[in-house]
Amino acid sequence: MTSPIRHPRRVRKLTDCHNVDDFRLLAHRRLPYPVFHYIDGAGDDEITKARNASAYDDCDLVPNVLAGVEEIDTSVEIMGRKSALPLILSPTALQRLFHWQGERAVAKVAERHNLWFGISSLSSISIEEIGANYAGPKMLQYYYHKDSGLNTALVERAKAANFDAITLTVDTIVSGKRERCLHSGFTTPPRITPASFLSYATKPSWALNFLFRERFSLPNLETHVSEGSNESISIQDYFNSMLDTSLDWDKAEKLRSDWGGTFCLKGIMSVADAKRAADIGCDAIMVSNHGGRQLDGSRSPFDQLEEIVDAVGDRIEVICDGGVRRGTHALKALSVGAKAASGGRLYLYALAAAGEEGVERAVTILKEEIERGMRLMGATTISDLSRDNLRWR
Repeated sequence: MTSPIRHPRRVRKLTDCHNVDDFRLLAHRRLPYPVFHYIDGAGDDEITKARNASAYDDCDLVPNVLAGVEEIDTSVEIMGRKSALPLILSPTALQRLFHWQGERAVAKVAERHNLWFGISSLSSISIEEIGANYAGPKMLQYYYHKDSGLNTALVERAKAANFDAITLTVDTIVSGKRERCLHSGFTTPPRITPASFLSYATKPSWALNFLFRERFSLPNLETHVSEGSNESISIQDYFNSMLDTSLDWDKAEKLRSDWGGTFCLKGIMSVADAKRAADIGCDAIMVSNHGGRQLDGSRSPFDQLEEIVDAVGDRIEVICDGGVRRGTHALKALSVGAKAASGGRLYLYALAAAGEEGVERAVTILKEEIERGMRLMGATTISDLSRDNLRWR
């Protein structure tokens, strides 16, 4: 489980933030506790969430030297689009609850750095607005609903908005038990209760932005369902009542066909599922456990990466999603054979801490860590990274 929040470094402003954990500390200062713990929390005992990050600690880098690293190239092609870094800003829901700029801030930073990013079906900015205003590579994280009309509408809207990929999330047919949210009473939109009132009241900047800026809603969903936009509901209850538990490989394959473009599955953790994804014509898979929010006690993506890359890496792009807190984490995943590393909390804490400025600082820090790490490892291109540079404890 994540260590308790403390402030030994006196992280009080954006310039005090020098790593992802610093942004986490600042986000904790600035968010009402139900909102912070929605971002920070995970399933059950949060063992898997903790393992997602600690897995990288069990793998050591073995650098080469005297490699002439004055000029390096950190770019890579991911799902048919060139990215300046082997890093994806994973799609996450409800971002305007964390900061009033929400997905707009993340999209601007991703476009500025030429990175893949995604918005969720449960995003607080519409598919159309993102498509019209941001030219960088972008994906729609697709939740498969019981409402077939909503499912069809999401595909058609993503097509019309010229999204580059649909990423079907396959590990949320029921919700994990998010106990922090059960304790805090977190809902979307937030429902102010006697227990949570003080937390919201003592964060006046957040409260004023939420109350007096544009109305919070889930614009990709509210044409079909009122829950989440006009009716408060917990994410756990939303998943359990709205998402289709009959989702199977046939439906995933039909969705891929209906979309007709670049198609990714997010939430693949087993070799058997990775092989099946390649068999049905997926372009990529995200090895992911939903940030530890779903099946607690499951393996971390980095722990599973090697066997999945060995099984299907020559047939499909493999992205390691989750637990990334440092540029060296990304380099370890790439050395195993991942096409890219990705994560949500790595920029969500920064968004909550300081909006677009925070995300920009977080991405810049990770960029610098990747560049510095490559130079110290003697790698001038991503293709120079291999398992020869790794040793497991």
